[in-house]
Amino acid sequence: MQFDRKQLSNDELIRFYHKLLWPRMIEEKMLVLLRQGKISKWFSGIGQEAIAVGATLAMHRDEWIMPLHRNLGVFTTREMPLSKLFMQWQGSQQGYSKGRERSFHFGSRQHHICGMISHLGPQLAIADGVGLAYKLRQEDKAALALTGEGGTSEGDFHEALNVAAVWDLPVIFIIENNGYGLSTPTEEQYRCISLVDKAKGYGMDGVQIDGNNILSVYETIKGVRDYCVRYQKPYLIECITFRMRGHEEASGTKYVPKKLFELWEMKDPVRNYEQYLLTSGVLKTDDIENIKNEFKEKIERELEAGFSTSAVVADTETELEDTYAKPSASSTFGERGNRAGASAPLVDMKASSIQHPNLRLIDAIKQGLHQSMQHHSNLILMGQDIAEYGGAFKITEGFLEEFGKARVRNTPLCESAIVGAALGLSLEGFKSVMEMQFADFVTVGFNQIINNLAKIHYRWGQNADVVIRMPTGGGVGAGPFHSQSNEAWFVHTPGLKVVYPASPADAKGLLIAAINDPNPVMYFEHKALYRSVSGPVPEEYYEIEIGKARHVREGDEIAIISYGSGVHWAEDYAAEHPEISIDILDLRTLLPLDFMAIRESVQRTGRVLLLHEDTLTGGIGGEIAAWIAENCFSLLDAPVMRCASLDTPVPFSIELENNFLARARLDEAVQKLLSY
Repeated sequence: MQFDRKQLSNDELIRFYHKLLWPRMIEEKMLVLLRQGKISKWFSGIGQEAIAVGATLAMHRDEWIMPLHRNLGVFTTREMPLSKLFMQWQGSQQGYSKGRERSFHFGSRQHHICGMISHLGPQLAIADGVGLAYKLRQEDKAALALTGEGGTSEGDFHEALNVAAVWDLPVIFIIENNGYGLSTPTEEQYRCISLVDKAKGYGMDGVQIDGNNILSVYETIKGVRDYCVRYQKPYLIECITFRMRGHEEASGTKYVPKKLFELWEMKDPVRNYEQYLLTSGVLKTDDIENIKNEFKEKIERELEAGFSTSAVVADTETELEDTYAKPSASSTFGERGNRAGASAPLVDMKASSIQHPNLRLIDAIKQGLHQSMQHHSNLILMGQDIAEYGGAFKITEGFLEEFGKARVRNTPLCESAIVGAALGLSLEGFKSVMEMQFADFVTVGFNQIINNLAKIHYRWGQNADVVIRMPTGGGVGAGPFHSQSNEAWFVHTPGLKVVYPASPADAKGLLIAAINDPNPVMYFEHKALYRSVSGPVPEEYYEIEIGKARHVREGDEIAIISYGSGVHWAEDYAAEHPEISIDILDLRTLLPLDFMAIRESVQRTGRVLLLHEDTLTGGIGGEIAAWIAENCFSLLDAPVMRCASLDTPVPFSIELENNFLARARLDEAVQKLLSY
């Protein structure tokens, strides 16, 4: 192995040795503790430390890095104390994730490290978002994300590189090619000669290097970082290395030929660099021994502190509270000078001076989005065709001319990467609204929403200031892939908020509230209501409180609890049947639910019909029915009943779709409940 020190001083070479040796010695101790049963699991990076250490040394300390589960060198090079890391690995509440995450599935804002999720690829797109934030602020910074050769087979790899290239983002993508994805060798992962060849397909430059040579890694990434910053371009680096232990210790290494271990043992990154320092006279044997002895003593001290933790005490209230980020009570200006804005005032519809007596729902959404863009200079809109074209439903028409391309961004067809980029923007204090062209398309971004956006605050206290707009619902003859009501998928996911307005005033106020909320919000907007529903909307910038239902109509015979299109079906039915005293409750928010309002609705009537456009099985109606049965049983005069759409995909034919929708069975359900 040839080392080229270039302009590095002896002190710098020695510092690099300290940084490289430290994670190796920690890992060797971890393996002992694992055999002693003092830790439960370990993902070893032995044999490939030079990549994590060299890359981290090359980046500036305030630049974000997205590491993998065997990149201990990233964490130690950013000088995270071993005692607290060990608390993390034990699942202690004094660790970085309060006992909620394992090994390296956590991050630290202080150290500019964003923890991965187990799905490997999604962190690449988060680097896109961070790179975009740097670009928007015109900062001389780059983001860095690591993945393995197995991760390059995932769609997230393609999407992240494609977005970075199309948007000219200062992002460095590093592939740690260690030969095996768990037990699957590279010849079963890809057919290109070298993974770096993929760079050309995205219109970016790339290079393949020896990942076991710390000086090569450092100098390459240092130069690439300068290139990315100077030219505002992404770059792909393939680091050739080898994993000397199992994927994790329990999996073993029987699938690896013995000759490979013999070959890569000769290429050990620590031993070879150590030998280079000795032969070049930078260090002497006694120096090496002194450093190792010092590290051994330090490891024992740090582990003693790491072991001296109190037992985990579960507190339900704390666990629930930490699932969501709390709104900031800070001033109107954010930490970086952006006009972030605290929450808008809540509106009193009766007291408000209404300037728009008959605004359509689609126009109310547009107005709320427009006023939010004016209020928040750090708000970025992203979505397919939202710029010049104005979006599939023309909600963002005219925004490009007023707010510019930097803030109103057309995206490639990369839903997963754009959700990830939105999270990356949030790491750097930006707000974002992503438009799913149709709610149905959310499936290709599902992992990022469910496992990254929703869980990140609970895992390590990082909020995800992201709103995803979801044009949803049937009644427009659009068929199975453009008409689904899929809100129930997300109601089951703690960490998300789910809103679903039925009126123009609510549509505007809830959208503004969602944008002001520091948590990820799924904002459903019914396509059939866009231009068919109108109503009074206050001119001013205001919020409707998330988590509060709206009492639409007073009645004492039967309560219809609904949201979205179901509210209008209920209102129409009540108008057609004045002989029935119908109480109507519009939930407006599905997560969190307004249980007090639901209870009051039950109390007023004693008979409850849960109405929604979503299919029956697994719909939100089942959850509400169960809650009423458990908490309001004594108030009921009849069983709680549900009226929902058929348990089939949404058909294209208007006749079939009309039969599919819950509205076709509303009268039957009401009469059945009244006659009980």
